[in-house]
Amino acid sequence: MKQLLLLTLTLTLATACATSPTGRSQLMLISPESAIVESKKAYLSTVGELDKENKLVDNPKMVDRVATITGRLVTIAKQNYPQSASWEWSVAIIDDPETVNAWCMAGGRMAVYTGLFNKLKLTDDEFAQIMGHEISHALANHTAERMSRAMATSIGVVAVGVAADNHGAALLGAAAAAKFALELPNSRTAESEADAIGMRLATLAGYEPDAAVTLWQKMATAGGSAPPEFLSTHPAPGNREAALAAMIPEMRQLNTSGRMAPVAAVEIVR
Repeated sequence: MKQLLLLTLTLTLATACATSPTGRSQLMLISPESAIVESKKAYLSTVGELDKENKLVDNPKMVDRVATITGRLVTIAKQNYPQSASWEWSVAIIDDPETVNAWCMAGGRMAVYTGLFNKLKLTDDEFAQIMGHEISHALANHTAERMSRAMATSIGVVAVGVAADNHGAALLGAAAAAKFALELPNSRTAESEADAIGMRLATLAGYEPDAAVTLWQKMATAGGSAPPEFLSTHPAPGNREAALAAMIPEMRQLNTSGRMAPVAAVEIVR
């Protein structure tokens, strides 16, 4: 019986694969659809707490800026990734002037912190690069991939528990892995993938690709010796700026007219 269970677990890990938009092989033990369902629950819980703490920004000028830039990116996302056309695209603007961060969950549910604007003095082009990058994580199913990594760890713990006849410890490990699945950082490979897809989205939406380089230059110097939270959850290799700069000539060919994309409807949570 133990051998059969171990074989089943091994086959599950070996066969649960998918392919990202860039052709990269992904471990996928949970479907993108399931990741969207779980992300919605987490998002509603998070914004509910922020609302109780009066942390959601409704300043008309900032709301319009975020909705316009994000809406243009969403238009391009829907055109190039049809599965995202039915997503419930939304953004929570969080009043936290010290936090330099942004994120996007599966299904297009996003958040940006006011510290991004306060500390980096972002241009519209630079903000488009941030949101393009974060939206790309959702388009490339990186949330489902992170959850799958946590599940893979859980399966390993279960296998060890079965081999040792220690089922209680195995189940505890699996529960802990599930709890932290959505909090795991993206891999460096996923970050590079989001850089490339995000720059493409922003360029097609009408924003300057050069801003990807100036953005990360600002990000690297923000906070002095204490890097911003955005960098702590988005690990960047030393050649990131060079890699982004190398993509600019190709990006420029995508939108030679510089035309701005139409603004899709994006809910601002407030």
